[in-house]
Amino acid sequence: MIDPIAIQPDTPENRELSANVRPLGWINPESSVCYNLVVIGAGTAGLITAAGAAGLGAKVALIERHLMGGDCLNFGCVPSKAVIRASRAIADARNGSEFGVSGGSAADFDFGAAMARMRRVRAEISRHDSARRFRDELGVDVFIGQGAFAGPSAIQVAGKTLRFKKAAVCTGARATVPPIPGLAEAGYLTNETIFSLTELPLRLAVIGGGPIGCELAQALARFGSRITLIEQDSRILVREDDDASVMLQSALVREGVEMQLKANILSVEKRGSEKILRLERDGQTVEVVVDEILIGVGRTPNIEGLGLEKAGILNDRSGVKVSDTLKTSNPNVYAAGDICSPHKFTHTADAQARILIANALFMGRKKTSALTIPWCTYTDPEIAHVGMCERDAKENGVEVTTLTVPLSDIDRAVLDGETEGFARVHLRKGTDKILGATIVARHAGEMINEFSLAITNGLGLSAIGVTIHPYPTQAEVIKRLADAYNRTRLTPFVKNLLSGWLKWQR
Repeated sequence: MIDPIAIQPDTPENRELSANVRPLGWINPESSVCYNLVVIGAGTAGLITAAGAAGLGAKVALIERHLMGGDCLNFGCVPSKAVIRASRAIADARNGSEFGVSGGSAADFDFGAAMARMRRVRAEISRHDSARRFRDELGVDVFIGQGAFAGPSAIQVAGKTLRFKKAAVCTGARATVPPIPGLAEAGYLTNETIFSLTELPLRLAVIGGGPIGCELAQALARFGSRITLIEQDSRILVREDDDASVMLQSALVREGVEMQLKANILSVEKRGSEKILRLERDGQTVEVVVDEILIGVGRTPNIEGLGLEKAGILNDRSGVKVSDTLKTSNPNVYAAGDICSPHKFTHTADAQARILIANALFMGRKKTSALTIPWCTYTDPEIAHVGMCERDAKENGVEVTTLTVPLSDIDRAVLDGETEGFARVHLRKGTDKILGATIVARHAGEMINEFSLAITNGLGLSAIGVTIHPYPTQAEVIKRLADAYNRTRLTPFVKNLLSGWLKWQR
Protein backbone atom coordinates (compact mmCIF):
# COMPACT_ATOMS: atom_id res chain seq x y z
CA MET A 1 0.00 0.00 0.00
CA ILE A 2 1.15 3.55 -0.68
CA ASP A 3 2.11 6.13 1.89
CA PRO A 4 -0.49 8.87 2.42
CA ILE A 5 0.17 12.52 1.58
CA ALA A 6 -1.70 15.03 3.71
CA ILE A 7 -3.08 17.89 1.62
CA GLN A 8 -3.21 21.02 3.75
CA PRO A 9 -5.30 22.32 5.36
CA ASP A 10 -6.96 19.18 6.71
CA THR A 11 -10.55 19.83 5.64
CA PRO A 12 -13.37 17.61 4.31
CA GLU A 13 -12.79 19.05 0.81
CA ASN A 14 -9.09 18.22 0.85
CA ARG A 15 -9.77 14.76 2.24
CA GLU A 16 -12.12 14.22 -0.71
CA LEU A 17 -9.41 15.50 -3.05
CA SER A 18 -6.86 13.14 -1.52
CA ALA A 19 -9.24 10.20 -1.83
CA ASN A 20 -9.40 10.88 -5.56
CA VAL A 21 -5.83 11.81 -6.45
CA ARG A 22 -3.88 9.71 -3.95
CA PRO A 23 -6.28 7.26 -2.31
CA LEU A 24 -5.27 5.86 1.06
CA GLY A 25 -4.78 2.12 0.92
CA TRP A 26 -4.31 2.03 -2.83
CA ILE A 27 -2.88 -1.31 -3.95
CA ASN A 28 -0.87 -1.29 -7.16
CA PRO A 29 -1.92 -3.93 -9.71
CA GLU A 30 0.16 -6.83 -10.89
CA SER A 31 2.09 -5.74 -13.96
CA SER A 32 1.06 -6.99 -17.39
CA VAL A 33 3.44 -9.19 -19.36
CA CYS A 34 4.17 -6.25 -21.68
CA TYR A 35 2.36 -2.94 -22.05
CA ASN A 36 1.68 -1.15 -25.30
CA LEU A 37 2.37 2.06 -23.40
CA VAL A 38 3.70 2.97 -19.97
CA VAL A 39 3.17 6.60 -18.97
CA ILE A 40 5.20 8.23 -16.19
CA GLY A 41 3.39 11.20 -14.71
CA ALA A 42 -0.36 11.75 -14.23
CA GLY A 43 -0.62 15.46 -14.97
CA THR A 44 -2.46 16.76 -18.00
CA ALA A 45 -0.12 15.23 -20.61
CA GLY A 46 0.02 11.86 -18.85
CA LEU A 47 -3.71 11.64 -18.19
CA ILE A 48 -4.67 12.51 -21.77
CA THR A 49 -2.06 10.08 -23.14
CA ALA A 50 -3.18 7.22 -20.90
CA ALA A 51 -6.91 7.77 -21.40
CA GLY A 52 -6.62 8.23 -25.16
CA ALA A 53 -4.41 5.21 -25.67
CA ALA A 54 -6.59 2.97 -23.49
CA GLY A 55 -9.69 4.17 -25.32
CA LEU A 56 -8.13 3.01 -28.59
CA GLY A 57 -7.51 -0.47 -27.23
CA ALA A 58 -3.95 -0.22 -25.90
CA LYS A 59 -2.83 -1.93 -22.70
CA VAL A 60 -1.68 1.05 -20.63
CA ALA A 61 0.08 1.58 -17.31
CA LEU A 62 0.07 5.00 -15.64
CA ILE A 63 2.57 5.87 -12.91
CA GLU A 64 2.25 8.82 -10.50
CA ARG A 65 4.59 9.48 -7.59
CA HIS A 66 2.62 12.34 -6.01
CA LEU A 67 -0.93 13.47 -6.87
CA MET A 68 -3.06 12.46 -9.84
CA GLY A 69 -4.03 15.54 -11.84
CA GLY A 70 -0.60 17.10 -11.50
CA ASP A 71 -0.03 20.82 -11.14
CA CYS A 72 -3.08 21.92 -13.13
CA LEU A 73 -5.62 20.33 -10.82
CA ASN A 74 -3.84 20.57 -7.49
CA PHE A 75 -1.68 23.70 -7.59
CA GLY A 76 -2.28 25.53 -10.86
CA CYS A 77 -5.12 26.30 -13.25
CA VAL A 78 -7.98 24.97 -11.13
CA PRO A 79 -7.30 26.56 -7.72
CA SER A 80 -5.89 29.79 -9.17
CA LYS A 81 -8.91 30.43 -11.38
CA ALA A 82 -11.26 29.76 -8.46
CA VAL A 83 -9.44 32.38 -6.40
CA ILE A 84 -9.36 34.79 -9.34
CA ARG A 85 -13.12 34.36 -9.78
CA ALA A 86 -13.69 35.25 -6.12
CA SER A 87 -11.48 38.31 -6.46
CA ARG A 88 -13.48 39.44 -9.50
CA ALA A 89 -16.65 39.24 -7.43
CA ILE A 90 -14.99 41.55 -4.93
CA ALA A 91 -13.94 43.99 -7.65
CA ASP A 92 -17.44 43.98 -9.13
CA ALA A 93 -18.96 44.73 -5.73
CA ARG A 94 -16.52 47.53 -5.03
CA ASN A 95 -17.17 49.09 -8.42
CA GLY A 96 -20.90 48.49 -8.38
CA SER A 97 -22.00 52.04 -7.62
CA GLU A 98 -21.95 52.90 -11.33
CA PHE A 99 -24.59 50.21 -11.83
CA GLY A 100 -26.68 51.20 -8.83
CA VAL A 101 -25.15 48.64 -6.45
CA SER A 102 -23.81 49.84 -3.09
CA GLY A 103 -22.32 48.34 0.06
CA GLY A 104 -19.23 46.64 -1.36
CA SER A 105 -16.82 47.50 1.46
CA ALA A 106 -13.73 45.47 2.26
CA ALA A 107 -15.33 44.20 5.49
CA ASP A 108 -17.88 42.27 3.45
CA PHE A 109 -15.28 39.90 1.96
CA ASP A 110 -14.09 36.69 3.58
CA PHE A 111 -10.79 35.28 2.28
CA GLY A 112 -11.25 32.06 4.23
CA ALA A 113 -14.66 31.47 2.66
CA ALA A 114 -13.25 32.07 -0.83
CA MET A 115 -10.47 29.55 -0.20
CA ALA A 116 -13.00 27.04 1.15
CA ARG A 117 -15.00 27.39 -2.08
CA MET A 118 -11.81 26.84 -4.07
CA ARG A 119 -11.12 23.63 -2.17
CA ARG A 120 -14.71 22.46 -2.69
CA VAL A 121 -14.77 22.97 -6.47
CA ARG A 122 -11.25 21.53 -6.83
CA ALA A 123 -12.36 18.37 -5.04
CA GLU A 124 -15.42 18.14 -7.28
CA ILE A 125 -13.33 18.51 -10.45
CA SER A 126 -10.77 15.99 -9.18
CA ARG A 127 -13.15 13.12 -9.83
CA HIS A 128 -12.27 13.34 -13.52
CA ASP A 129 -8.59 12.72 -12.72
CA SER A 130 -9.08 10.14 -9.98
CA ALA A 131 -7.11 6.93 -9.74
CA ARG A 132 -10.30 4.89 -9.43
CA ARG A 133 -11.83 6.40 -12.57
CA PHE A 134 -8.75 5.58 -14.61
CA ARG A 135 -8.67 2.04 -13.23
CA ASP A 136 -12.38 1.17 -13.14
CA GLU A 137 -13.82 3.17 -16.06
CA LEU A 138 -10.89 3.51 -18.46
CA GLY A 139 -9.11 0.19 -17.86
CA VAL A 140 -5.71 1.71 -17.08
CA ASP A 141 -3.31 0.00 -14.66
CA VAL A 142 -2.58 2.79 -12.16
CA PHE A 143 0.62 2.57 -10.13
CA ILE A 144 1.32 5.00 -7.29
CA GLY A 145 5.03 5.43 -6.64
CA GLN A 146 8.28 6.68 -8.12
CA GLY A 147 8.76 5.33 -11.61
CA ALA A 148 12.30 4.93 -12.94
CA PHE A 149 13.72 3.37 -16.08
CA ALA A 150 15.52 0.09 -15.44
CA GLY A 151 16.70 -0.15 -19.05
CA PRO A 152 15.69 0.88 -22.56
CA SER A 153 12.39 -1.08 -22.41
CA ALA A 154 11.54 -1.47 -18.72
CA ILE A 155 10.40 0.76 -15.85
CA GLN A 156 10.43 -0.08 -12.16
CA VAL A 157 7.83 1.21 -9.70
CA ALA A 158 7.17 0.15 -6.12
CA GLY A 159 9.20 -3.05 -6.50
CA LYS A 160 7.56 -4.08 -9.78
CA THR A 161 9.03 -4.13 -13.27
CA LEU A 162 6.86 -2.90 -16.14
CA ARG A 163 7.98 -3.90 -19.61
CA PHE A 164 6.81 -1.83 -22.53
CA LYS A 165 6.76 -1.48 -26.29
CA LYS A 166 6.48 2.29 -25.95
CA ALA A 167 6.77 4.68 -23.01
CA ALA A 168 5.90 8.32 -22.39
CA VAL A 169 7.64 10.70 -19.99
CA CYS A 170 5.07 13.25 -18.81
CA THR A 171 6.43 14.28 -15.41
CA GLY A 172 5.87 18.03 -15.82
CA ALA A 173 7.65 20.82 -14.02
CA ARG A 174 7.70 22.65 -10.69
CA ALA A 175 8.23 26.20 -9.51
CA THR A 176 11.78 27.49 -9.98
CA VAL A 177 13.28 28.89 -6.78
CA PRO A 178 15.92 31.57 -7.44
CA PRO A 179 19.21 31.35 -5.50
CA ILE A 180 18.64 34.44 -3.34
CA PRO A 181 20.73 34.57 -0.13
CA GLY A 182 18.52 34.05 2.90
CA LEU A 183 15.39 33.09 0.97
CA ALA A 184 15.28 29.47 2.09
CA GLU A 185 15.87 30.44 5.72
CA ALA A 186 13.16 33.13 5.65
CA GLY A 187 10.64 30.83 3.97
CA TYR A 188 8.53 31.38 0.91
CA LEU A 189 5.40 30.29 -0.92
CA THR A 190 5.09 28.85 -4.43
CA ASN A 191 2.05 27.84 -6.45
CA GLU A 192 2.29 24.49 -4.62
CA THR A 193 1.76 26.03 -1.17
CA ILE A 194 -0.13 29.31 -1.58
CA PHE A 195 -3.45 27.54 -2.08
CA SER A 196 -3.10 25.97 1.36
CA LEU A 197 -3.52 29.39 2.99
CA THR A 198 -6.56 29.95 5.20
CA GLU A 199 -5.65 33.52 6.22
CA LEU A 200 -4.74 36.39 3.93
CA PRO A 201 -1.15 37.67 4.23
CA LEU A 202 -1.45 41.36 5.10
CA ARG A 203 1.73 42.17 3.15
CA LEU A 204 2.98 39.99 0.31
CA ALA A 205 6.00 40.28 -1.95
CA VAL A 206 5.52 38.61 -5.34
CA ILE A 207 8.81 37.80 -7.06
CA GLY A 208 8.28 37.63 -10.82
CA GLY A 209 6.12 39.67 -13.17
CA GLY A 210 5.06 36.77 -15.37
CA PRO A 211 1.55 35.30 -15.66
CA ILE A 212 1.52 33.54 -12.27
CA GLY A 213 2.91 36.57 -10.44
CA CYS A 214 0.52 39.04 -12.09
CA GLU A 215 -2.57 36.87 -11.67
CA LEU A 216 -2.06 36.21 -7.97
CA ALA A 217 -0.78 39.72 -7.22
CA GLN A 218 -4.01 41.22 -8.53
CA ALA A 219 -6.26 38.60 -6.95
CA LEU A 220 -4.77 38.91 -3.47
CA ALA A 221 -4.61 42.70 -3.73
CA ARG A 222 -8.36 42.67 -4.32
CA PHE A 223 -8.79 40.72 -1.10
CA GLY A 224 -6.91 43.47 0.72
CA SER A 225 -3.32 42.28 0.84
CA ARG A 226 -0.65 44.95 0.29
CA ILE A 227 1.25 43.60 -2.70
CA THR A 228 4.76 44.47 -3.85
CA LEU A 229 5.53 42.96 -7.24
CA ILE A 230 9.26 42.62 -7.95
CA GLU A 231 10.50 42.17 -11.52
CA GLN A 232 14.02 42.34 -12.99
CA ASP A 233 12.80 43.67 -16.33
CA SER A 234 11.55 47.19 -17.01
CA ARG A 235 7.98 45.92 -17.43
CA ILE A 236 5.77 42.98 -16.54
CA LEU A 237 4.75 40.19 -18.94
CA VAL A 238 7.74 40.69 -21.21
CA ARG A 239 6.52 38.08 -23.72
CA GLU A 240 3.36 40.05 -24.44
CA ASP A 241 2.57 42.95 -26.74
CA ASP A 242 4.12 46.12 -25.27
CA ASP A 243 0.83 48.02 -25.16
CA ALA A 244 -0.90 45.07 -23.51
CA SER A 245 1.61 44.78 -20.68
CA VAL A 246 1.62 48.53 -20.11
CA MET A 247 -2.19 48.54 -19.93
CA LEU A 248 -2.20 45.74 -17.37
CA GLN A 249 0.58 47.38 -15.38
CA SER A 250 -1.54 50.53 -15.10
CA ALA A 251 -4.52 48.44 -13.97
CA LEU A 252 -2.46 46.75 -11.25
CA VAL A 253 -1.10 50.05 -9.97
CA ARG A 254 -4.63 51.47 -9.80
CA GLU A 255 -5.60 48.52 -7.64
CA GLY A 256 -2.81 49.21 -5.17
CA VAL A 257 -0.03 46.90 -6.37
CA GLU A 258 3.36 48.51 -5.77
CA MET A 259 5.75 47.92 -8.66
CA GLN A 260 9.47 47.39 -8.11
CA LEU A 261 10.73 47.09 -11.69
CA LYS A 262 14.32 46.74 -12.89
CA ALA A 263 15.03 45.45 -9.40
CA ASN A 264 17.55 42.82 -8.32
CA ILE A 265 16.99 41.06 -5.00
CA LEU A 266 20.23 41.12 -3.02
CA SER A 267 19.09 39.14 0.01
CA VAL A 268 16.19 38.15 2.23
CA GLU A 269 16.23 38.26 6.03
CA LYS A 270 13.71 37.07 8.60
CA ARG A 271 13.25 39.48 11.50
CA GLY A 272 10.70 38.21 13.98
CA SER A 273 7.51 37.57 12.05
CA GLU A 274 8.56 39.90 9.23
CA LYS A 275 10.58 39.18 6.11
CA ILE A 276 12.83 41.87 4.68
CA LEU A 277 13.86 41.86 1.04
CA ARG A 278 16.81 44.04 0.08
CA LEU A 279 16.63 45.23 -3.51
CA GLU A 280 19.05 47.06 -5.76
CA ARG A 281 17.25 49.45 -8.09
CA ASP A 282 18.75 52.30 -10.10
CA GLY A 283 21.89 52.12 -7.99
CA GLN A 284 19.92 52.48 -4.76
CA THR A 285 19.20 49.90 -2.05
CA VAL A 286 15.53 49.50 -1.20
CA GLU A 287 14.02 47.48 1.65
CA VAL A 288 10.64 45.79 1.29
CA VAL A 289 9.06 44.49 4.50
CA VAL A 290 6.38 41.80 4.16
CA ASP A 291 4.72 38.92 5.96
CA GLU A 292 5.02 36.39 3.13
CA ILE A 293 6.92 35.93 -0.13
CA LEU A 294 5.50 34.29 -3.25
CA ILE A 295 7.87 32.95 -5.91
CA GLY A 296 6.70 33.06 -9.53
CA VAL A 297 9.79 33.20 -11.72
CA GLY A 298 9.46 30.19 -13.99
CA ARG A 299 9.36 26.40 -14.09
CA THR A 300 11.95 23.66 -13.58
CA PRO A 301 11.41 20.28 -15.29
CA ASN A 302 10.95 17.20 -13.09
CA ILE A 303 13.70 14.94 -14.39
CA GLU A 304 15.13 13.74 -11.06
CA GLY A 305 14.81 10.08 -10.08
CA LEU A 306 13.61 8.88 -13.48
CA GLY A 307 16.72 6.90 -14.41
CA LEU A 308 16.75 8.53 -17.83
CA GLU A 309 20.38 7.61 -18.40
CA LYS A 310 19.54 3.89 -18.08
CA ALA A 311 17.15 4.23 -21.00
CA GLY A 312 19.52 6.36 -23.08
CA ILE A 313 17.26 9.42 -22.87
CA LEU A 314 19.05 12.73 -23.36
CA ASN A 315 18.07 15.61 -21.10
CA ASP A 316 19.39 18.90 -19.78
CA ARG A 317 18.29 21.78 -17.55
CA SER A 318 15.40 22.54 -19.93
CA GLY A 319 14.03 18.99 -19.65
CA VAL A 320 13.88 15.89 -21.81
CA LYS A 321 15.15 16.45 -25.36
CA VAL A 322 12.62 15.51 -28.02
CA SER A 323 12.26 15.69 -31.79
CA ASP A 324 9.49 17.55 -33.57
CA THR A 325 7.47 14.33 -33.32
CA LEU A 326 8.05 14.15 -29.51
CA LYS A 327 10.45 11.19 -29.78
CA THR A 328 13.35 11.10 -27.31
CA SER A 329 16.82 9.76 -28.06
CA ASN A 330 15.40 6.34 -27.17
CA PRO A 331 13.25 5.52 -30.23
CA ASN A 332 10.67 3.72 -28.07
CA VAL A 333 10.22 6.55 -25.57
CA TYR A 334 8.33 9.79 -26.16
CA ALA A 335 7.63 12.82 -23.98
CA ALA A 336 4.93 15.47 -23.76
CA GLY A 337 3.99 18.47 -21.67
CA ASP A 338 6.09 20.69 -19.42
CA ILE A 339 8.92 18.13 -19.21
CA CYS A 340 9.89 18.89 -22.81
CA SER A 341 7.89 21.87 -24.09
CA PRO A 342 8.88 25.56 -24.00
CA HIS A 343 5.14 26.37 -23.95
CA LYS A 344 4.19 25.29 -20.44
CA PHE A 345 0.41 25.43 -20.71
CA THR A 346 -2.21 22.81 -19.90
CA HIS A 347 -3.72 23.08 -23.37
CA THR A 348 -0.29 22.56 -24.97
CA ALA A 349 0.22 19.41 -22.88
CA ASP A 350 -3.20 18.19 -24.03
CA ALA A 351 -2.38 18.83 -27.71
CA GLN A 352 1.03 17.16 -27.43
CA ALA A 353 -0.47 14.11 -25.74
CA ARG A 354 -2.71 13.58 -28.77
CA ILE A 355 0.32 13.81 -31.05
CA LEU A 356 2.20 11.36 -28.84
CA ILE A 357 -0.56 8.74 -29.07
CA ALA A 358 -0.64 8.91 -32.88
CA ASN A 359 3.13 8.84 -33.28
CA ALA A 360 4.05 6.29 -30.59
CA LEU A 361 1.29 3.75 -31.17
CA PHE A 362 0.27 4.17 -34.80
CA MET A 363 3.49 5.15 -36.60
CA GLY A 364 2.24 8.71 -37.06
CA ARG A 365 4.42 11.63 -38.13
CA LYS A 366 2.54 14.49 -36.55
CA LYS A 367 4.73 17.46 -35.64
CA THR A 368 4.52 19.86 -32.73
CA SER A 369 5.78 22.67 -34.97
CA ALA A 370 2.44 22.49 -36.79
CA LEU A 371 0.53 23.45 -33.64
CA THR A 372 -1.01 26.90 -33.28
CA ILE A 373 -0.73 27.65 -29.56
CA PRO A 374 -2.73 30.46 -28.00
CA TRP A 375 -2.28 31.55 -24.39
CA CYS A 376 -3.98 33.79 -21.89
CA THR A 377 -2.99 35.57 -18.69
CA TYR A 378 -6.09 35.61 -16.49
CA THR A 379 -5.76 39.02 -14.95
CA ASP A 380 -8.43 41.71 -15.22
CA PRO A 381 -8.33 42.64 -18.04
CA GLU A 382 -7.10 39.35 -19.47
CA ILE A 383 -4.36 39.30 -22.10
CA ALA A 384 -4.73 36.63 -24.77
CA HIS A 385 -2.36 36.04 -27.66
CA VAL A 386 -1.81 33.67 -30.57
CA GLY A 387 0.82 33.55 -33.29
CA MET A 388 3.44 36.25 -33.87
CA CYS A 389 3.70 39.59 -32.18
CA GLU A 390 5.13 42.54 -34.07
CA ARG A 391 8.66 42.14 -32.71
CA ASP A 392 8.64 38.42 -33.71
CA ALA A 393 7.81 39.43 -37.27
CA LYS A 394 10.61 42.02 -37.35
CA GLU A 395 13.14 39.51 -35.99
CA ASN A 396 12.13 37.09 -38.75
CA GLY A 397 12.24 39.76 -41.47
CA VAL A 398 8.49 39.54 -42.12
CA GLU A 399 6.73 42.74 -43.11
CA VAL A 400 3.35 43.13 -41.43
CA THR A 401 0.31 45.36 -41.45
CA THR A 402 -0.97 45.91 -37.90
CA LEU A 403 -4.58 46.85 -37.20
CA THR A 404 -5.97 47.79 -33.77
CA VAL A 405 -9.50 48.45 -32.54
CA PRO A 406 -10.00 49.75 -28.97
CA LEU A 407 -12.75 48.20 -26.87
CA SER A 408 -14.06 51.70 -26.24
CA ASP A 409 -15.37 51.56 -29.84
CA ILE A 410 -17.48 48.48 -29.07
CA ASP A 411 -21.02 49.08 -27.82
CA ARG A 412 -21.18 45.98 -25.57
CA ALA A 413 -17.92 46.92 -23.84
CA VAL A 414 -19.32 50.38 -23.18
CA LEU A 415 -22.57 48.87 -21.83
CA ASP A 416 -20.62 46.47 -19.60
CA GLY A 417 -18.33 49.21 -18.32
CA GLU A 418 -15.37 47.17 -19.60
CA THR A 419 -13.78 49.47 -22.17
CA GLU A 420 -10.20 48.94 -21.01
CA GLY A 421 -8.55 46.90 -23.74
CA PHE A 422 -8.19 46.38 -27.46
CA ALA A 423 -7.95 43.79 -30.21
CA ARG A 424 -4.91 43.79 -32.48
CA VAL A 425 -4.06 41.68 -35.51
CA HIS A 426 -0.85 41.36 -37.52
CA LEU A 427 -1.27 40.53 -41.21
CA ARG A 428 1.37 39.62 -43.75
CA LYS A 429 1.82 42.88 -45.63
CA GLY A 430 -0.29 43.11 -48.77
CA THR A 431 -2.52 40.15 -47.77
CA ASP A 432 -5.20 39.25 -45.25
CA LYS A 433 -3.11 36.32 -43.89
CA ILE A 434 -3.23 36.40 -40.09
CA LEU A 435 0.23 36.03 -38.53
CA GLY A 436 -0.76 36.81 -34.96
CA ALA A 437 -3.25 38.55 -32.71
CA THR A 438 -3.53 39.99 -29.21
CA ILE A 439 -6.73 40.74 -27.30
CA VAL A 440 -6.89 42.69 -24.05
CA ALA A 441 -10.35 42.40 -22.55
CA ARG A 442 -12.07 41.08 -19.47
CA HIS A 443 -12.82 37.80 -21.27
CA ALA A 444 -10.00 37.82 -23.81
CA GLY A 445 -9.34 34.12 -23.27
CA GLU A 446 -12.82 33.32 -24.57
CA MET A 447 -12.38 35.65 -27.56
CA ILE A 448 -8.96 34.61 -28.90
CA ASN A 449 -10.27 31.26 -30.22
CA GLU A 450 -11.63 32.84 -33.39
CA PHE A 451 -8.12 33.90 -34.37
CA SER A 452 -6.68 30.50 -33.38
CA LEU A 453 -9.24 28.76 -35.60
CA ALA A 454 -8.46 31.08 -38.50
CA ILE A 455 -4.68 30.62 -38.26
CA THR A 456 -4.93 26.84 -37.83
CA ASN A 457 -7.13 26.48 -40.89
CA GLY A 458 -5.48 29.08 -43.11
CA LEU A 459 -8.46 31.45 -43.06
CA GLY A 460 -7.69 35.09 -43.76
CA LEU A 461 -9.15 38.08 -41.97
CA SER A 462 -11.60 38.47 -44.86
CA ALA A 463 -13.26 35.20 -43.79
CA ILE A 464 -13.93 36.73 -40.39
CA GLY A 465 -15.27 39.84 -42.10
CA VAL A 466 -18.01 37.91 -43.90
CA THR A 467 -18.94 35.99 -40.75
CA ILE A 468 -21.96 37.44 -38.93
CA HIS A 469 -21.26 38.21 -35.27
CA PRO A 470 -24.17 38.66 -32.85
CA TYR A 471 -24.78 42.20 -31.64
CA PRO A 472 -24.06 43.37 -29.03
CA THR A 473 -21.05 41.31 -27.97
CA GLN A 474 -17.50 42.26 -27.08
CA ALA A 475 -16.27 39.70 -29.62
CA GLU A 476 -17.63 42.05 -32.28
CA VAL A 477 -14.28 43.81 -31.93
CA ILE A 478 -12.77 41.01 -34.04
CA LYS A 479 -15.16 41.70 -36.91
CA ARG A 480 -14.30 45.39 -36.59
CA LEU A 481 -10.68 44.46 -37.31
CA ALA A 482 -11.84 42.79 -40.51
CA ASP A 483 -13.81 45.91 -41.39
CA ALA A 484 -10.67 47.97 -40.82
CA TYR A 485 -8.76 45.69 -43.17
CA ASN A 486 -11.43 46.04 -45.86
CA ARG A 487 -11.12 49.83 -45.62
CA THR A 488 -7.39 49.54 -46.41
CA ARG A 489 -8.34 47.89 -49.71
CA LEU A 490 -10.38 50.94 -50.72
CA THR A 491 -7.47 52.74 -52.41
CA PRO A 492 -8.03 56.12 -54.11
CA PHE A 493 -7.99 54.36 -57.49
CA VAL A 494 -10.65 51.84 -56.43
CA LYS A 495 -12.75 54.56 -54.79
CA ASN A 496 -12.62 56.71 -57.94
CA LEU A 497 -13.52 53.71 -60.04
CA LEU A 498 -16.55 52.92 -57.87
CA SER A 499 -17.60 56.58 -57.75
CA GLY A 500 -17.41 56.77 -61.52
CA TRP A 501 -19.56 53.68 -61.88
CA LEU A 502 -22.20 55.01 -59.48
CA LYS A 503 -22.21 58.42 -61.17
CA TRP A 504 -22.76 56.74 -64.52
CA GLN A 505 -25.70 54.81 -63.00
CA ARG A 506 -27.53 58.00 -61.91
